[in-house]
Amino acid sequence: MLTNRGKYATRAVLDLALHYKQGPVLIQDIAARQKIPLKFLEQILLALKTAGFVASRKGRGGGYYCARPPEEITLGAVVRAIDGPLAPVSCVSQTQFGECGCPDPNVCALRSVWKDARDALSRVLDGTTFADISARHKELVQGTYDIIDYVI
Repeated sequence: MLTNRGKYATRAVLDLALHYKQGPVLIQDIAARQKIPLKFLEQILLALKTAGFVASRKGRGGGYYCARPPEEITLGAVVRAIDGPLAPVSCVSQTQFGECGCPDPNVCALRSVWKDARDALSRVLDGTTFADISARHKELVQGTYDIIDYVI
């Protein structure tokens, strides 16, 4: 599950992606549009800047902007930078592997399922750029995106 920090980071990057060709965006504007506490957003943007996803310009006309085109920033990369591995348990993490304590990891059926879950999540998040999300956002705002609602 994403932390609040991870959720806010993805919303901040989306906001910057939506304003990509419009120049730097004021942090106060991001905070207001995305309903993110300003002090928390300052910390998140600093982390995103350190990770190379955003950049900033000081002074008049300054603010934050995407350091790379939104087509080059994946949702998976941002989530990993802020919240760490996507793996639901440490024994299937590709970057921060840790023993989970099962009797025999080589034949652990649960580990196999957790790996499948990690792989599915990675496929979706790593295959989705902020350009994709921006386009989806614009379609939703215009009411042209088909939403399928299942009730069970």
